[in-house]
Amino acid sequence: MILFAISNLWQAKLRAILTTLGVVIGIGALVSMVSFGTGMQKNITDAMQENDLFTSLTVTSVDIDLNNIAEGDLTELAVDKIQEAIPLNDSALKIIRGIDYVDLAFPEIVFPAKIKFLGKETTSNVRGIPVEMGRYYPFNNLLAGSFFENDSVNSVIIKWQTLKNSGLIPIDPEYEMELTDKMIAEGNKMVEPDSLIGKPLELISAVLKFDKLPKNPLALLNMMQKSPFSEHSTNLIIGGITKRGSPFSENILDAGIFIPMKTVDSIPRVGFSNIWDFFAPGKNDNDYSSVHVRVKGFKELRPVREKLEAMGFNVFSIVDDMEQIRQTFLLFDSLLGAVGTIALIVAALGIINTMIMSILERTREIGIMKSVGASESDIKLIFVVEAVVIGFLGAVFGLLLGWIVTLIANQVINSYIIPFGENGIDAFYFPWWLISGAFLFSVLVSLLAGLYPAGRAARIDPVKALRHD
Repeated sequence: MILFAISNLWQAKLRAILTTLGVVIGIGALVSMVSFGTGMQKNITDAMQENDLFTSLTVTSVDIDLNNIAEGDLTELAVDKIQEAIPLNDSALKIIRGIDYVDLAFPEIVFPAKIKFLGKETTSNVRGIPVEMGRYYPFNNLLAGSFFENDSVNSVIIKWQTLKNSGLIPIDPEYEMELTDKMIAEGNKMVEPDSLIGKPLELISAVLKFDKLPKNPLALLNMMQKSPFSEHSTNLIIGGITKRGSPFSENILDAGIFIPMKTVDSIPRVGFSNIWDFFAPGKNDNDYSSVHVRVKGFKELRPVREKLEAMGFNVFSIVDDMEQIRQTFLLFDSLLGAVGTIALIVAALGIINTMIMSILERTREIGIMKSVGASESDIKLIFVVEAVVIGFLGAVFGLLLGWIVTLIANQVINSYIIPFGENGIDAFYFPWWLISGAFLFSVLVSLLAGLYPAGRAARIDPVKALRHD
């Protein structure tokens, strides 16, 4: 029956090819658009997994509503909430480290600073990290240099992106990059990463003079005339450079400079991860705003979280937002898939038109088949199989078309971002369910499109069909 269907289609080559081409374009549009949505989702998920965000927790002593802060809702109730919160201090940190499955826990110390080195200057967040972080990405595979030997060394790990922002672009053998005329005009230049190791770096941090800080939070709005801040300079050396991260992971680490924990403790600075730190009258200077916790694996995330919440702490994990992220991508994929589906529906109308035209041309043939014993089911099956063959061939060549289109689109995307120092990305992804789903969807749509013409052909009166010219 399949060979018979192909033979019938081959008798009207041009019409069959054009009809199949409609299905090819529909499937090509569908898979290329959906693969873009799945590709973006995969890139973001992989970046989170690569940075161990699925095994990371952020612990705070109190849950703060950031919307109230943005609206300036500095109420006494909120301040009371701070004062009644369980302190997140060294004693609490010791207890957290003793919880089963906790692999690492340390206070989050992040502050903004100005960085000067080799005649270049840039600004970035600075983050203190313990020597144990050398086991994790991106510190376990540096582009140049080495990680801290201990928590007191006078060196820093600097991100590749931070150096690029300053105009010094380390050469990464894994990625090709060419300086544009604009980048050259702005003073950017390519440098060997090893040549930067051991070079001096000046870190300028802001210091807050607490005696000049108004007791009333609302009085901060009137501090324009005289700033309570001063600058402090710290001399360090560049000990290591991280590799270029993907565009989806650049902002995951909220710092461009990383300093050992004991070294960062000796640097005067103003840094806070919670604005309420300034407005809590009873807050101890030894209390931490937040603590970063890493567990041994994703399965251990929930039990550790439950223990921390039972202790009275507020716990945040990127996993909390995963459901919202999935829903966002589901909506995004649905919108993209709808466009391809419309193209496939148009192709289905073409199949219906082709089958009806075929019936009109083969009316006498249908009459002969019925007269020699063919049943209505046999006639239906002939035209249904022809429609399915069109859908199958459309799916095969449609997937090929979609793959070629995504290759070209990916090259175009990378041609724009690579010259500016960004990593090339695979913006499209073809999972097995997309490939198999495209096959099934194409065949199903073609099958449905062939049902009406098949039923019409089966109902033809053989006597009238034999008289048809």
